[in-house]
Amino acid sequence: MARLRFETVRDVFDAFPIAQHELSLEPNDEPSLQFLTGLVARDELDKAVGFCAFLLPRREAVWWGCRSVRTLVPARSAEEEQAIAVAEQWVREPEEERRLAALELGVHSSSKLPSTYLALAAGWSGGRVNVGAEAPVAIPPHQTARVVRAAVLIAACRVEMAQKPELLRRCLEDGIQIASDETQGV
Repeated sequence: MARLRFETVRDVFDAFPIAQHELSLEPNDEPSLQFLTGLVARDELDKAVGFCAFLLPRREAVWWGCRSVRTLVPARSAEEEQAIAVAEQWVREPEEERRLAALELGVHSSSKLPSTYLALAAGWSGGRVNVGAEAPVAIPPHQTARVVRAAVLIAACRVEMAQKPELLRRCLEDGIQIASDETQGV
C-alpha cells in the first residue's frame, strides 16, 4: 500500500495554510486522494491541479509538472525545452548544483512560458536564495507547489478549449497515480 505524504485534506492545509486560501477549498478529514479524485469528477480541474501540486512531494510535483506541460504543450520552443530539461535534471539528481542551475535559468526566462515555472519549481525546492544585499533567506516550503500549479495552468491556457478538460484530466490521472504509487519513482 502506498504511503501518502498527506493522508487527509486537512493534513495538506495544515502543512500549507496558503493552499486553502489560494485554492478556495475548506479543510476536512476526507482522504486526500479521494478528495482529489472528487475534484476531477466534479470538473473542478483548476482546483484539482493546485491540490495535486501541494499533495505531491517536491520532486514528484516538479516531475508531474514537467510531464503535464509536455502533455499540454507538445510543440515547444528551444527555450521551453531547455527549462523543462533543467527541471528534469534536478528531479533525477536533486543536488544543490542542479537546483541553483534551475533557479538561475528560471529567473532569467520568460514569465510567459510554463516551462519557466518548472525551472523555478526545481530552483525553489529548498535551500536559500539571495535577496538583494541581505543575507540569504530560506525558500518557503510552499513555493514549489505554487509554481508547479502555475506551470500546469499556464500550459493549459495554450490548449484549445474543447481539448482542455480531457488533457487536464489526463494530467491529473497521472498525478494521482504518482501520489498513490510509491514504487513508481521519479
